[in-house]
Formats: sequence, C-alpha cells, structure tokens
Amino acid sequence: MLFRKAIIADIPGMSRVRMAVKENVLSNPDRVTAEDYWEMLEDKGAGWVCEIAQTIVGFAIVDFSDANIWALFVDPDHDKKGIGRKLHDLMLTYSFELEIGKLWLSTGPGTRAETFYRRAGWEQTGVTQSGEVRFEMERENFKAIVSRRQQSIS
Repeated sequence: MLFRKAIIADIPGMSRVRMAVKENVLSNPDRVTAEDYWEMLEDKGAGWVCEIAQTIVGFAIVDFSDANIWALFVDPDHDKKGIGRKLHDLMLTYSFELEIGKLWLSTGPGTRAETFYRRAGWEQTGVTQSGEVRFEMERENFKAIVSRRQQSIS
C-alpha cells in the first residue's frame, strides 16, 4: 500500500472509488464532477490517495475554505485493511498542522461511516437540514487521541 498526496491525474481513480461505494451513494453521479475534484485539490484544499498495484483504492479530501472533510472513501473491495483510518489520520494531521482549529463533516445516519467517525473520536454536534449526522473534531482533541493511541502501542 502506498499513501501519498493526491494530484490532478488521480481524479479518474478517485471518482471510480467514489462511484463504487455501497453507502453514502450519490443519488445523482453528475453532482460531483471532475471540476469539483480539481477545485478541491488545486484551490480549496488538499487530498491523499492510497494505491495498491498502481490502482487507487481510497482517497480523502479536506476543504480548507470551509474547514470541512469533503470526502473519505475506500473501494469496498479493500474494506477493513486500515486504509480509511490511515487516510483520515494523514488528512487531519496535515490540516491541524496548518493551524486549523476545528474540522467538521456530515454523513448519513446509521452508516458504517457514522460508526467510523464516532470510533475515531469525532463529536456529534447536531443533524443537518438534510438529515445527516454532523460531527466536529477540534485540533487539541485529535492530538490527544493520537497521543493516547501512540502510548497504547508502546
């Protein structure tokens, strides 16, 4: 597995992964375009990918302009290998090193993603108008979570 910063050439692979997911499926696939990915990677944020045998199997993108996790998806064929957690941690570590104080995201209720974020230490702060669960993570909370994790490994 290779984890690295995402580049524009990764957009087709990221889009393929996004369309392969079984939960949080886009009701209209035209809603997220190649231009949206480009804007996130070049203007608004940053992204990371995981490759196996030169194939993108997961990706994460943060939108710095809104302090929002824009995307975190893993190809269902590569579930439960730690890919999502590693992408999550890379994205949050980078974001918080830039002195962002707090990030937020929303996801469908009752999904594996909701469980993932709760286990990762995100705090639920409400429900969006569309019915998604809204979570927030503060920089200091993430640093404490990482520190506890490192201590438990030692």
